Amino acid sequence: MNLSYFIAKRISFKRTGGFTGTIHRIAVASVAIGLAISLISFMILGGFQNEISNKVFSFTGHYQGMKFMSGNAFEESPTSTKSDFYQNYPEVDFIKHVQVYAHKPGLLKGDQEVEGVLLKGVDKNFDSLTFKASITKGRFIHFSDSSASNEILLSKKVANKLLLDVGESVTMYFVQEPPRFRRFEIVGLYETYLENFDDKILIGDIQTIRNLNGWTDDQVGGFEIFVDDPSKLDVYIDPLYEIMDFDLKLIKITDKYLEIFDWLTLLNNNVYVFLGLILFVAAFNMVSILFILIMERTQMIGILKAVGAKNSQIRKIFVWNGIRIIGRGLLIGNAIGLGLGFLQDQFKLIPLDPESYYMAFVPIHWNWPVFIAMNLMILLVTTLVLFVPAMLISNIKPIKAIRFD
Repeated sequence: MNLSYFIAKRISFKRTGGFTGTIHRIAVASVAIGLAISLISFMILGGFQNEISNKVFSFTGHYQGMKFMSGNAFEESPTSTKSDFYQNYPEVDFIKHVQVYAHKPGLLKGDQEVEGVLLKGVDKNFDSLTFKASITKGRFIHFSDSSASNEILLSKKVANKLLLDVGESVTMYFVQEPPRFRRFEIVGLYETYLENFDDKILIGDIQTIRNLNGWTDDQVGGFEIFVDDPSKLDVYIDPLYEIMDFDLKLIKITDKYLEIFDWLTLLNNNVYVFLGLILFVAAFNMVSILFILIMERTQMIGILKAVGAKNSQIRKIFVWNGIRIIGRGLLIGNAIGLGLGFLQDQFKLIPLDPESYYMAFVPIHWNWPVFIAMNLMILLVTTLVLFVPAMLISNIKPIKAIRFD
C-alpha cells in the first residue's frame, strides 16, 4: 500500500476530532458550495440562452433569404419557389428545413380599439411543432388547398389590448390602392415575451397576402432557413451564399435581432468572471487550510523525518489529504447543484417576471460536457495549488519540529 496515502487516510477528518475535523469540514464545504454555485450558474445561463434563442428561431428560422429591395421595410418584394435555391436546397446536408413567408402591414380593429400590426403569412410547411411551445391558448392554423384560410394566430399581448379572445372574429384593414380589408377568425393565442414579436405580429395564411398583392401561387416574400446546428451559423453562412440566387440576400437572424443575442453574449461574460472568482476563492481556501494542517501536524512531520521519511513522501501525505478533501467537496457539490437544478427543471419553483426576463420561470439546461469540464477544472486547479504549501515541508527541521507545541 502507498505509505503516503495510508497516513493521509489515518489523519482524515473521520478519524480526528476537534480543530482538525472542523478544518476538514470547512474545506469540504468551501469546495462543495463553489462547485454547486458554478453548476447552477451554467445551468441557468444555458437555460436562458436556449429558451430565448429557440423562441426567436422558431419564429424566424436561423437565416432569412429575400430579395434586395428599397422602400417599405414591412413588405418584401416577391421571389419564387421556382428559384434555384428553393429547388436545390434538399441536396445541402446541413439544411434541416426551409419554409416560406411574407409580411403585410395593416390595422387590426377590435370593438373599441385599433392596433397597427404586421400579418406574417405562412403555409402548411411552417414548423408548427417547434412553434407550439409558444401557443398559450387554442391551436395553430388549418390550411386549405383550394383557398386562403381566414384563421389567424394572435399574440396574447395584442389580444388583451383589443379585448379579443380565441373564437372571436376581427377585421384587418390593409393600406393599399385600393384599400382592402379581411375578416379573420382567431383560432389561437401565442406568447413569446419578446417585444419584437408580441407587440405587432399575427400569423395567417400566405395565400391571403398573395391575393391582396396580386401574386401568383409560386410567389413568396422570402425563405426561412433552418440548419442542423445553430452554433455553426457563422460556419454555414458562406456555403449558403454560394447556393443563393443572385437576386437574393441572406440575413443571419443573430444579426437581425442583434440586441437580443448581444445580451445573451454579455451574460456569458458575467458567468465566466463569476467562475473565475469562485476558482480563486476555492484555491485560496485550499492553500490556507493546508498551511493550517501542516502547522498542526508539525510534530508528526518531525517524527517522520527522524525515522527517515523523505520530503517528497511527507509532501504527498498532505497532497493526498487535500485531494480527499477536494473529492468529497466535488461529490457533495454535484449532489447539491444537480439536485437543485433537477427540482427547478421539474417543478418550476422559482418564477420570473416575463416583462424583464422574457420567460415566466428560471430555465435549466443540462449541458453534461460543461459540467464534467467544470469538475475537472476545479479538481486540477485546486490540486495544483496544494503543492504550494506542501513545499514548506522541506524547510521543517526534525529536532525543532518534534519540540514544536
